[in-house]
Amino acid sequence: MIIDQHILDELTAEAKASPRLRMNLDLRNSPADGSQRMLNAIEPGTVLPIHRHRTSSETVVCLRGHSEEYFYDAEGRLTDTIDMVPGGTIINIPSGQWHNLKSLESGTVLLECKDGPWEPLGEEDILRVTV
Repeated sequence: MIIDQHILDELTAEAKASPRLRMNLDLRNSPADGSQRMLNAIEPGTVLPIHRHRTSSETVVCLRGHSEEYFYDAEGRLTDTIDMVPGGTIINIPSGQWHNLKSLESGTVLLECKDGPWEPLGEEDILRVTV
């Protein structure tokens, strides 16, 4: 597969049409692959809970657009903010690190990679914070 602007544009159009304002494109060869690789199109206004991946680190690269990645401690206090733009910072989030992100620009697409097969987040992996 060649990932070009056409694919990014189609994925962004799907994200804009989605009630969640985001859409993934699975880049694995099959569900049995030993790693997760996906494009994640995220639009401003999408809601991503503070979460963690206990058994995997997560590598995130901004391919286009603009987003911010947020890191939290176990009490839900913001500990760091990372600005993500194409050609900028690449982050590797350690396993167990609480995090979420926000799209700052329409058309934002990220490349995300994790270890192991895809697993839905359990309740213990979503941090509920009251403000």
